[in-house]
Amino acid sequence: MNETLLQRIKQRYGIVGNAEGLNRAIDVALKIAPVDLSVLIMGENGVGKEIFPRIIHDNSARKTKKYFAVNCGAIPEGTIDSELFGHEKGAFTGAVEKREGYFSVADGGTLFLDEVGELPLQTQARLLRVLETGEFIPVGSSQVKKTDVRIVAATNVNMDRAISDGKFREDLYYRLNSILITIPPLRERGEDATLLFRKFALDMSEKYKMPPIRLTEDAKAVLMHYSWPGNIRQLRNVAENMSVTAEERDITAEVLRQYIPEERPHNQLVVSDPQVKEHSFENEREILYQILFDLRRDVTELKKTVNEQLKGQSCDLSDRKGLPAFNSHYVDPQTFAEAEEVRDGEETKPILSLEEQEREAIGRVLEQNKGNRKLTAEQLGISERTLYRKIKEYDLEN
Repeated sequence: MNETLLQRIKQRYGIVGNAEGLNRAIDVALKIAPVDLSVLIMGENGVGKEIFPRIIHDNSARKTKKYFAVNCGAIPEGTIDSELFGHEKGAFTGAVEKREGYFSVADGGTLFLDEVGELPLQTQARLLRVLETGEFIPVGSSQVKKTDVRIVAATNVNMDRAISDGKFREDLYYRLNSILITIPPLRERGEDATLLFRKFALDMSEKYKMPPIRLTEDAKAVLMHYSWPGNIRQLRNVAENMSVTAEERDITAEVLRQYIPEERPHNQLVVSDPQVKEHSFENEREILYQILFDLRRDVTELKKTVNEQLKGQSCDLSDRKGLPAFNSHYVDPQTFAEAEEVRDGEETKPILSLEEQEREAIGRVLEQNKGNRKLTAEQLGISERTLYRKIKEYDLEN
C-alpha cells in the first residue's frame, strides 16, 4: 500500500499506530470501498471499529449520499424493526404518525449496523431479505418498498459460536461476510499503546493547559505488556485520569500499576455460556403468552372444581386426578387458597387484555420474589433489561 496514502488516511481519521494488523485493516477498507459489497467488521469492544465504516463510505461512490450509524444493541427488541424499517400510523400503541426507517432515509447511501450480533432472530430474517432483494415491508404495512443501501456491519460476538447456539442465522452471517475486516486488539499492537498514551496525554494537556505526563521506560514496558481488556477506550480513560490526579508528571511503573486493574482473563468476543441452560422460547412475548394461557387454563379448572364441591360432589384438590400441575415459576399457591367461592349463576368477570394480564403476571412474580429482579427475570425467562423496561412501562417500581 502507498505509504503516503496510508498516513493521509490515518491523519484524516485520527488513527494512531503502525501495527501490521492495523495497517492491513486500513488497506482492506480502502480496497473494498469502491466495490458495492457488504462488509463485516470484527473486533473487541473499544478497538475503534466505528472508524472503518466511515473510511469505506468516504472512499466509495456513495460518499455524497447519506451515512447512518445504528447501534443495534442499544435499541429495545420491541422497537428495532420500526427503527430500521419504519412503521405506518397506528401500527402499534404509540405509533401516532407514519415514520420512515433507516433503510428508507439512507437510500443510496451507507448504513452502519454496530453490534449486529445483538439483533433478534425476527429482525435478522428481515435484514436478510433486504440484503438479498433490496426489499422490505414497514411495520404495519402491506406495501413492499425498495432501497439501495450498502450495509457495513460490526460485532464483538464470536459468530461461529453464536450460530451453533442458535443466536444468529448462518445464512445472514455469510451474506454479511462478503468482505471481512478484523481489527486487532490493543494488546497485539505492541508500541502502539505508548503512542496512543502520549496522544491522549497531549490532548489533555492542550485542553486544560497543564503540563503533559510522560512515561518512564519501565512504565512503557508495563503499558505494552498489559492485556487492556477495554482496549483503546480503557487506555484513554487511564491517560486522562493520570493527567488530572497524578502528583508527578513523570509516570513510573509503580505509579502506572496503581491506575490499571490487575490482570484477568480477557473474554471480549463473547456469546452466552453454552453450559447455561437456555430457555426454549425465542423471545419474552412468547413466554408471557404461555404464562397467561396456562394461568387462564388453571383458573378455569379451579372454578370448575370449586363448583363441584359446592354442589356436594366430594373433590379433594390435592388428590384430584386431572388437575393440571401448576408451574412454580409464575403461579403463587396462595392465589388459589385465597380464591373467592364461585357460586351458581355468578357472572364471569371480564377478560383482561393481554397487557393487563402481562402486568399482573410480572407484578405477581416480583411480589413473590420480594422485588428481586434477577430472580424474577430468570423465572419469567426474560432478560433483566427487558424486565426493567416492563417495570418502567407498567409502573411496578413501588
